[in-house]
Amino acid sequence: MRTLISTAFVSLDGVVEAPGGEPGYRNSGWTFKDVEFLPEAYEIKSREQKEATALMMGRVSYEAFSPVWPGMVEEFADYNAMPKYVVSTTLTEADLVDNWGEITILRTLDEVAALKETEGGPISIHGSAALNRSLSDAGLIDRYHLLVFPLLLGAGKRLFSDADRDTQKLKLVEHEAYANGIQKNVFDVIR
Repeated sequence: MRTLISTAFVSLDGVVEAPGGEPGYRNSGWTFKDVEFLPEAYEIKSREQKEATALMMGRVSYEAFSPVWPGMVEEFADYNAMPKYVVSTTLTEADLVDNWGEITILRTLDEVAALKETEGGPISIHGSAALNRSLSDAGLIDRYHLLVFPLLLGAGKRLFSDADRDTQKLKLVEHEAYANGIQKNVFDVIR
């Protein structure tokens, strides 16, 4: 069974929207403009590329990443080489770029669950706030890699849904705090 890992930059109040910059969001680019850059705080991001065997995202993140990431050879070499899964009910094969390797469209959470049952290593979910909420609510996420920023952003897309559901316990398996206030928290989902 494959491990599904949600990886996110998140504000202390749970916002994940536009960490690197997106038009239209008031606090766009908050990870870079509001917190001092310390390379050691981002070590987990390079480790994720080495450990993951596939990349998953929702349609909106796919449409943001696919025109840019294939050209970022040095920064995303490992991600560019691995298979990608896009969870979308509206994307078509004609919408896929042809310079980013193997890309598979998954239409339902049942297809994500079936993918998890296959042989292979971890699948890393990037961006994709709505997808993260749906996968979490369905009990499909196995691990969270969170870089928590010392910011309160108020409005914005949230990593976790506000669905009324049973408590989900997590086990903290790795953590570190950095001089710029960023905290790395890695949680395994307890089943």
